[in-house]
Amino acid sequence: MVLSAAFILTGCSSWNKTQKGAVVGTAAGGAVGAVIGRASGNTALGAIIGAAVGGGAGAIIGHQMDKQAEEIAKTVPDAKVERVGEGIVVEFSSNVLFAFDKSNLSDDAKVSLDKLVKVLNSYPDTNIEVQGHTDSKGSDSYNQTLSEQRASAVSGYLKAKDITASRVTIKGFGETIPKYDNATAEGRTENRRVEFLIAANQKMVDAARKEAGQ
Repeated sequence: MVLSAAFILTGCSSWNKTQKGAVVGTAAGGAVGAVIGRASGNTALGAIIGAAVGGGAGAIIGHQMDKQAEEIAKTVPDAKVERVGEGIVVEFSSNVLFAFDKSNLSDDAKVSLDKLVKVLNSYPDTNIEVQGHTDSKGSDSYNQTLSEQRASAVSGYLKAKDITASRVTIKGFGETIPKYDNATAEGRTENRRVEFLIAANQKMVDAARKEAGQ
């Protein structure tokens, strides 16, 4: 299963995200998603693959996620938007959201988040996990706390803007999952980030399975 998922991720560049999502979900599942997440240093990738439904239902969900990802990319130019399997990863550099070493949202951050909220509210049948990450400067415990505080601040803002509380969960990873090179100033800046994992909730999954006859 690991080899199948790895093949999909690296060897099928001609496939679109919806097609990959359908097959990844069938081949992978939670255990493989966790393996891929750890191996790639990308917890978002692992979590989304682990939650995949697969088959025809996965393809239906993937198509809906394609549309949502396109809308987010157009509406929120400050964010990096990536389609992964049956979900979406939206990444904000922390310097877009927070002052250095702070966990309170800036006014500019609220403008950016308001744009994202508008799209999220248009797709209510999705769950959102907010992940906080830091660079490697400072102690492990300090960075862990800061990452949790930043994820919590973002989550609280989403809920204040009428995102249903049950849709949102948070995780802080501190400095443990770098995506960029902490040996460079640019890499450290990129590692100070907040990621949104957007995946189908049970209502969307059930509807997709019914439509696909699964």
